Amino acid sequence: MSATPPLIEAITRSLHHLAARQRVIAGNVANNDTPHYQAQEIAAPDFSALLAEQLEGSRAVRVSHPAIAASARMLALGATPPRDTRITRDEEVSETKPDGNNVSLEDQLLKLGQVQADYAALTSIYRKQLALLNEAIGH
Repeated sequence: MSATPPLIEAITRSLHHLAARQRVIAGNVANNDTPHYQAQEIAAPDFSALLAEQLEGSRAVRVSHPAIAASARMLALGATPPRDTRITRDEEVSETKPDGNNVSLEDQLLKLGQVQADYAALTSIYRKQLALLNEAIGH
């Protein structure tokens, strides 16, 4: 079991996810005019594992995302290994342009707004949790 309180650990995981999601959205926006570019999305963290860890203590079974590696033949054909295995093709696109690009700036800006709202909520909860911890230890 971790020495970090479960709520702080969950907030930390969420903030890391939001940072990664913001990078993916920025990449989508940057490739808005790239022919045949497909919008990407990042998988949300699995908080059921965190809950199971807290409920079962150190006996919790950890399941991680599958590791994807490019084979030598794939590299010879020009494939590049993925940087983050949680990044997938975005299946919730509203349109595809004639050049095959399916990035919609409107969709990406809506997602970015959601990231901003989630970040504000998480940082507010984090501040309140730290204030409670400081109050508990008498600071």
